Amino acid sequence: MDALVRRPWWRDLSLPAVVAGFITVLVGFASSAVIVFQAAQAVGADQREIASWMWALGLGMGVTCIGLSLRYRIPVVTAWSTPGAAMLVVGAGGVSLAEAIGAFLLAAVLGALLGFSGIFAKVMKRVPMALAAGMLAGVLLRFGLDVFVSMGSQFGMGVAMFATWLVGRRWLPRYAVILTLAVGIAFAVAQGQLHLQGVTLQLAVPVWTTPQLSWAAVASVALPLFVVTMASQNIPGVAVIRASGYQAPISPVIGWIGVVNAALAPFGAFALNLAAITAAICMGREAHEDPARRYTAAMAAGGFYLLVGLFGATVAAVFAAFPKELIACVAGIALFGTIGNSLASALAVERDREAALVTFLVTASGLALGGIGSAFWGLVAGGVTLIVLRPRAA
Repeated sequence: MDALVRRPWWRDLSLPAVVAGFITVLVGFASSAVIVFQAAQAVGADQREIASWMWALGLGMGVTCIGLSLRYRIPVVTAWSTPGAAMLVVGAGGVSLAEAIGAFLLAAVLGALLGFSGIFAKVMKRVPMALAAGMLAGVLLRFGLDVFVSMGSQFGMGVAMFATWLVGRRWLPRYAVILTLAVGIAFAVAQGQLHLQGVTLQLAVPVWTTPQLSWAAVASVALPLFVVTMASQNIPGVAVIRASGYQAPISPVIGWIGVVNAALAPFGAFALNLAAITAAICMGREAHEDPARRYTAAMAAGGFYLLVGLFGATVAAVFAAFPKELIACVAGIALFGTIGNSLASALAVERDREAALVTFLVTASGLALGGIGSAFWGLVAGGVTLIVLRPRAA
């Protein structure tokens, strides 16, 4: 293991890892960038400031993905907080941009303190592996289903991509997802569904906003953003890492994400956290057959996130040019292996099987209460089930 750690990272890099990193960014950006734009507009950001938000978020995700993955040699994928952005759209009315920036800074500092103090890691150690795997399977189920749902509107494209994956898994397993993506793009071009007319090369320029704090911003933005990010994003993110078989040093990982977030908050980085859904793409066998080398997929994702930051408006237009069915198919197919492994791990221990099943079902249901997503409530429901049923099993 020591010899492997000392191995130069570029010797572990492979084309499937780079493609996995690209798909990670494609799925993450295409699925929620619009919400981030709406969040920026909700607190009064103009076009220059929105571009600065994308610059700060892209830089933050790129630096943390590359730095943490290289430091610990495991896939550490970060993302912006989509629930946090949605919360800003709904609940940040009446808060000025400067006050919102102050709230972002406060939430980031609280996240760093919770990480470095070890409190967050202690909480996560109490989550059983079966529940973590059940939660991951529930989170990813929709993506697997979307492969076949998308065939309802784009039958030819969906069938062609699925058939390509089947053939690739049989004879070229390392390149199955790459071939699937290539066929999807070729199909979209042939059908005239790849719209690149509005794409222009344009660099984003960072815009500094001096942070201010008010009680209204603390109550309506900072504290809800902190809670939602930790509960809906970081807890599932750690569970994904554990369910994928990696032992991450949780305290410094969460702590350093908070530090980077705090440094970039004045430029619009509203919330950075561990990724869950997109992280699974970098942790599956499609990224690399050797789990010890999959960290390069997360590093590749970091490189693409840096490009997102530098060319925010341009990248937004490129990603918007992809048909949504293509994105749904390639994301779901890239996650097939992870979904299967998660279900197997969740149901492997008979004593925990019912609790893991409850976790899976609640998570897959999409239940959201108090602005917190179903992944958190799935863990809560599974934990309650485990507590109630374990004495009976004993």
